[in-house]
Amino acid sequence: MLEVLVRAPQSLEVRQGTIPQPSAGEVVVHVSRAGICGSDIHILHGSNPFAVYPRIIGHEFAGTVTALGRNVTGIATGDRVVVDPVVSCGHCYPCRVGRSNVCANLEVMGVHRDGGFRAFVAVPAANVIPVPRDMPFGLAALAEPFSIAANVLDRTGCGPEDTVLIYGAGTVGVTVLQVAKLKGARCIVADIDEARLERALRFGADRVIHSVRDPVPAAVRAENDGLGPTLVIDGAGIPALLDEACRLASPAGRIGLLGFSDAPSNLSQQEVVRKELTIVGSRLNRRLLPRVVEWLADKRLDPQGMITQVFAAADARAAFDLIEKEPERTLKVQLDFS
Repeated sequence: MLEVLVRAPQSLEVRQGTIPQPSAGEVVVHVSRAGICGSDIHILHGSNPFAVYPRIIGHEFAGTVTALGRNVTGIATGDRVVVDPVVSCGHCYPCRVGRSNVCANLEVMGVHRDGGFRAFVAVPAANVIPVPRDMPFGLAALAEPFSIAANVLDRTGCGPEDTVLIYGAGTVGVTVLQVAKLKGARCIVADIDEARLERALRFGADRVIHSVRDPVPAAVRAENDGLGPTLVIDGAGIPALLDEACRLASPAGRIGLLGFSDAPSNLSQQEVVRKELTIVGSRLNRRLLPRVVEWLADKRLDPQGMITQVFAAADARAAFDLIEKEPERTLKVQLDFS
């Protein structure tokens, strides 16, 4: 079977591997589609601080169950599934309080343990979510990136009363935009790239801001009766944006951080206290894939056009090259292992 391995930073290999056998509590999934994420690019570059090498990457994948380990119930061979890549211990403090996505013993498929860029993968049975038989695997594989958006909007309490400012119109921004629209919010997207902003409009943005031509703080000053956005989502991870978000957010506003940098950010304590702002980090997802699958199945989420290219798994190197060299042509690139 084919598998895609990052042996070390800058070293991507497509090689033949061995079909795994399921251990107790596991199932084997024949992967059909797997999406390339920005974090996969970072692992290849050596800039993902959590990755352990060598690593079979990939954490956005869907396919068909082909084998069951001992003690597995509620799943059958032939089931079509998407896989939640977040593996948690279930007994530490975060797990006990329902925050398994920041488990003290967290392992993420494709980062801390081998992931889904391979034709067959053994995964914990608890991490497979059935999808309707008529749902295309490409669509099912989008459930994981949408779960990231669902998590940050759950953390920040997005709803119909909100005016949401989203920094960044890449894949993260576009998924946050669609989930926020599903929740009834007004959405503003800021980016430096005209083509990305046009794409955000196609995905439902109420307004876009070219942040080079039109500085964001001035551009959003009149929003929400002059109070500014009630919710700001940073999908870019640029350190200066946190201070800016605190200054332009409405009183009682919330700020959700998805992007990150190891560089420090300035933060005005006065702004945080004066407005009683809530600032939250958001990592991965907290068992939200079943909810996202429902949204996709009933078309409350209908992300037509997000999958911009599909490559045969054997051509993974070409897929990565396209993302890196011509990012304006891509939104979500998937690999086909079927």
